[in-house]
Amino acid sequence: MRKIRSGQAYAVFTVPDSTRRVRFFVYEETPKTYVVFDLRGERRVYRGENPVEWKQKEIKGKVESSLWMTMQKLDTSPQLALVLSNIYGWSIDFFSLQKEDEFRVIYEQECVEGKELDNFHILAASFRYSDSIYYAIPFVQDGEELYYGATGNSLEGAFLKAPLDFYRITSRFSNSRFHPVLRRYRAHHGVDYAAPTGTPVYAIGNGKVIAKGFQANGGGNFLKIRHNSVYVTTYMHLSRFAKGIKVGSEVKQKEVIGYVGSTGLSTGPHLDFRVFENGKPINPLLIKSQPKKPISPDNMSQFVVLRDSLINRLSAIN
Repeated sequence: MRKIRSGQAYAVFTVPDSTRRVRFFVYEETPKTYVVFDLRGERRVYRGENPVEWKQKEIKGKVESSLWMTMQKLDTSPQLALVLSNIYGWSIDFFSLQKEDEFRVIYEQECVEGKELDNFHILAASFRYSDSIYYAIPFVQDGEELYYGATGNSLEGAFLKAPLDFYRITSRFSNSRFHPVLRRYRAHHGVDYAAPTGTPVYAIGNGKVIAKGFQANGGGNFLKIRHNSVYVTTYMHLSRFAKGIKVGSEVKQKEVIGYVGSTGLSTGPHLDFRVFENGKPINPLLIKSQPKKPISPDNMSQFVVLRDSLINRLSAIN
């Protein structure tokens, strides 16, 4: 009952007489699901689902101020922009889009009882960015659907599994962890790696330093790196920064950016490492770390047929 929220639809079914005794209470949990409270006899509760339909659509547009605003002007859900940024996150910097950059998308949108939901499946996409065209072609290989460029390389990049070589994990991602200094419970949206002071800390992927500073009552010496339009990583409690590292510095995967320390609010030398996906903290231990394989030679001919067909369809969008 604590999960029932204001603003959600519900229905009450009563007996058709003057007693108006309640027989069913139906709560719309989401546009797709509802919960039935059967109050007859022994009483029971069960969840039901509304029939879902996927509608195929096409869209073409040119960026004006932002992709989000462009979607709104095209009377399309701005959430589609977020889906595209996740697919193209390793190829296109969505924070530096230029006016007149053009995109074309063929997609499916989930609908329930005629209502369009913000659930999308991209069937094909192209994005003209910095005088180059980037295609996103979905293809199932080894039982997994991924998006590939025109040459058959996966659009997904890769991260290192950890930002340092020698370590032990002393604290994991948690929404309620007992803080050893503050002596109270609070969220810890990162992973603590215990390591000797001076242990080199690496950037887990290519990116740009967007923040560098010191927090006396927090992260001590810290760095933030933006890897693409989706992912940002933070490295805290550093003893010092690597030479030449400053805001605006371009860093490569496994480049040393600093050294383990115990600055700020810390009980001993360790690295507090955090990952943000579209601005929200996620568990660093669950992030995809290995690069996806390109289209295999055995699948290439099949991929080429699909690619050419989808590129022709994209080109034909008015």
